[in-house]
Amino acid sequence: MTAQQETRPHAAAKPVRWAADAVAVMREGARIRLDYSAQSLWRVDRMIEEIRGEGAPYDAVRETLRGLGAYAGEVIARESGAEWWASGGDHWIRTPDGRLWDPIDEARRCYGGHGSLRLLCRDAVR
Repeated sequence: MTAQQETRPHAAAKPVRWAADAVAVMREGARIRLDYSAQSLWRVDRMIEEIRGEGAPYDAVRETLRGLGAYAGEVIARESGAEWWASGGDHWIRTPDGRLWDPIDEARRCYGGHGSLRLLCRDAVR
């Protein structure tokens, strides 16, 4: 176990894994490198837009969206010192100022054409 894994709250376990899976899928399948930077969320937003443009049914992309939302949450956590929180199977990011953010739901909103992980990150880390 790395030092980071040992100090992360239990609520981070699943989203961290989902994010890592999304990074691997994007690298292997789409040849897109995600480096956990705020700038990389431009690529994630574009990828979700492309998937939506292809007309993929939501059920076919549900897991991908969850992973990309978790990736955005990890970006926010690394940029701002936020922590993952979980309740009833849902996961949120809590920034040091106490605000809660739902990057996984924001990925779903992006797929619906009404959200942006890049803008969510910008607002969360301010």
